[in-house]
Amino acid sequence: MKKIAIIGGGISGLYLANIFNNHPEFDYKIFEEREKFNFINGYGIQLSVNSIKLLNKIGFKNLPASELCFPSKVNFFQSSNSSKICDIDLSQFNDNLNRYTTIKRSTLLKFLLESIPKDKIKFNINLTHLDYGNYIKAHFSNNSQENFDFLIIADGIFSKSKFIVSKESSKPKYNNSIALRAKLNEYDDNNISIFMGANFHYVIYPVNQNNEYNFVAIFKKNLTHEELNSQKIYQSETFLSCLKKILKKNSNIKFENLSQIKAFPVFVSSSIPSINQKNTFLSGDALFAFSPSFAQGASHSIETAQDIFQSIFSGSDNLYKSRINKVYKINWRSKLNHFAFHLSNPINILIRNITLKYLSKNKKFLDSYLGRIYRN
Repeated sequence: MKKIAIIGGGISGLYLANIFNNHPEFDYKIFEEREKFNFINGYGIQLSVNSIKLLNKIGFKNLPASELCFPSKVNFFQSSNSSKICDIDLSQFNDNLNRYTTIKRSTLLKFLLESIPKDKIKFNINLTHLDYGNYIKAHFSNNSQENFDFLIIADGIFSKSKFIVSKESSKPKYNNSIALRAKLNEYDDNNISIFMGANFHYVIYPVNQNNEYNFVAIFKKNLTHEELNSQKIYQSETFLSCLKKILKKNSNIKFENLSQIKAFPVFVSSSIPSINQKNTFLSGDALFAFSPSFAQGASHSIETAQDIFQSIFSGSDNLYKSRINKVYKINWRSKLNHFAFHLSNPINILIRNITLKYLSKNKKFLDSYLGRIYRN
């Protein structure tokens, strides 16, 4: 029996655990630095057809339909006056069994946790260092140590563990953007809506069939080193009032209709860390974190985890060849979206809107730009 250590209990780590549950030749443990899982109900995620196919294999298709939403379109608007520019038909990327899906992040995490025995998760513990030999000897913050055949690091963009296995790991960089996430009340649209403004954009989409909506706004903002290191500033009344003024001036969103508000700086990866240690893998944001403007973070975590399992199961050393190629494709699309969504010059905005109207109906372009990421 092969022993697996999974560092991090996020989407990627929990999905991997579900796969290993179906393969008794593997014995795994999840090591989580938090004291417990804290589910924030309001925040949503988007899942492309590729990740839905994988989730359905572990029972996701049995979730109540009321807990999911299947938007058929992405609508683009000018934020200043809410005038519609165009829309993209998402259903063209679906198949008979798998559809583009939006859901609460907490709902997905609860589903992934259901099949994991409690004794498989160790809370309030960190990886401190590793010794490589015939086995991977992992040392932990509670002074314990265990031998493993494989190590999977899936503890997020600010992973401390990946610096233990990759001395060349570059720190994530600030993307000169602030994200504001919230639950939106008093809204009615079953599709994804993107509102583009000068140096900011926001996205609204349903997270279930119960009229609950996710709201996320991305604002361009330069921060000092001191501000980046101050966690309290992002929840201060002064800081939130500044974001509120931008929304009030450039959108029809009423701040009083937002609840469970959380603001935070957006960090992204600048490169893929090199891992030279045998049987050691990075997954999800620990491997690479994107700008949120292409909404592929959760799907990336699931797909990368699946690739890691296939590599372990088959004994292949070619794990990251196809994965790195897709990471680069998602990354440049995320950057391009972020740039296009935040244009401020009126002439550039006009050109963008005309181009969007054309490309949104161009099947060849959509198959290349979206299809290669969503369903291939």
